Amino acid sequence: MNPIDIDIPGKTPARERERERRPSWLKIKVPLGTKFSEVRRLVDEQRLNTVCEDARCPNMEECWNRGTATFMILGDICTRSCGFCSVKTGRPLKLDTDEPRRVAEAVARMGLRHAVITSVNRDELKDGGASIFADTIRAIRNRLPHCRVEVLTPDFQGKTDAIQTVIDARPDIFNHNVETVPRLYRRVRPQAKYQRSLDLLHMCKEQGLTTKTGIMLGLGETDEEIFEVMRDIRAVDADIITLGQYLQPTKAHLPVERYVTPEEFAEWKRRGLELGFSHIESGPLVRSSYHADEQSAV
Repeated sequence: MNPIDIDIPGKTPARERERERRPSWLKIKVPLGTKFSEVRRLVDEQRLNTVCEDARCPNMEECWNRGTATFMILGDICTRSCGFCSVKTGRPLKLDTDEPRRVAEAVARMGLRHAVITSVNRDELKDGGASIFADTIRAIRNRLPHCRVEVLTPDFQGKTDAIQTVIDARPDIFNHNVETVPRLYRRVRPQAKYQRSLDLLHMCKEQGLTTKTGIMLGLGETDEEIFEVMRDIRAVDADIITLGQYLQPTKAHLPVERYVTPEEFAEWKRRGLELGFSHIESGPLVRSSYHADEQSAV
């Protein structure tokens, strides 16, 4: 989970100094209005996690006002240790089988038109948590039939039975991020495999799902490597791609190698459309679920 700095009162001086080093296009203000507070209370009441809050997403208020939100299921402790991610690593707690019901209740009470469900990695589980993904999709559909459901899943260690469990629940969009270029996997995603992620996307597309993936820029990749990854993703017929700026969550995480300009992101969007993607979100503030509601009809 990759946060972007938000201008919130009460930040520490060190955090403020870090913010000042960032380009102007990464400094935004988020108004914390009544809608924001209502949603936060509901999430707390249902004992849920959202990437919107946990990753300090700059688009949170915009998305919630648009009728979208991103819920993080399977707890808030991950079994992997990706170099870019701010989620805690360790031994997860006992599986919460009531979580799908509570997510569906929150989705219904928020009146969402589009819900995004993501998770930590749960490699200690036989199915990696796939059954909870499927139960959550079905619970939302039962509670709020008109709400579209997008999943942003782990790779389930490449276990086809687990992936099939989620496919069978028929999410409107199946998203799995490749995150970066193959050369950087050992540093960025040490427990993942580039080809495994491509194979997952291909498996979903073969069964008629709308597929989506995303990559972060600014980790040291070259332009040639970015374009090669985009070609690989199109080769497995993925429909949607997101490109956004990587930012270092803490000093313990990978450093930012460079800040990619808005003009460069616009050029990547142009080149991606030429490759044949149905939809592209490309910009410094873009994250996996940005404008997700607009993408389910591609």
